[in-house]
Amino acid sequence: MTDKNFETPDGDDEVRPGAEGSEAQASGPDAQEPELTVDDILGAEQNVDAAAEDATLADLESALLADLKRLQAEYANYRRRTEEQREVEIERAKGTVAKDLLPVLDDLDRAQKHGDLVAGSAFTAIAEKMRTMADRLGLVVYGEAGEAFDPQQHEAIFQQPTPGVTEATILEVVEVGYRLGSTELRPAKVVVAVPAE
Repeated sequence: MTDKNFETPDGDDEVRPGAEGSEAQASGPDAQEPELTVDDILGAEQNVDAAAEDATLADLESALLADLKRLQAEYANYRRRTEEQREVEIERAKGTVAKDLLPVLDDLDRAQKHGDLVAGSAFTAIAEKMRTMADRLGLVVYGEAGEAFDPQQHEAIFQQPTPGVTEATILEVVEVGYRLGSTELRPAKVVVAVPAE
């Protein structure tokens, strides 16, 4: 009977100390904490190491992401600057070609005024091709008789006092002006009618 359960006066079953198949579980103020084993300590260290490694990886990932964003921004800025520079170089090249073309266009205008451009002639066909090429470059002709004189766009080579004129007006265009986009290649050379005193 030493290893059997017995009934207490309350009717509860009590396990005797040292009974088979049971361990005394202490609770209350006298309870002892379970002892830590070497495996428990090593496991805890591994958990701390894993957590530190996770934190380090998160920091590294964050730094790499910031570097990637910075590089993407630098590349976008580089592309934008390169594209802008390319546009400037294209405009500069067009301007150089257009400036070299101006004397030829002037000669064609003089030939037309003198009646040398006869319809159907080879010279007329060449003149049309040259003017088409100038249009494709974006060359704009300005300066016509009757326009108001603008010293920013027109170069006055002669002023003629004219009765009935209230403001400076272009009387005659000696040489037309040319503009390429917003760049003025050559101002129009004009005779200006000014109010007579």
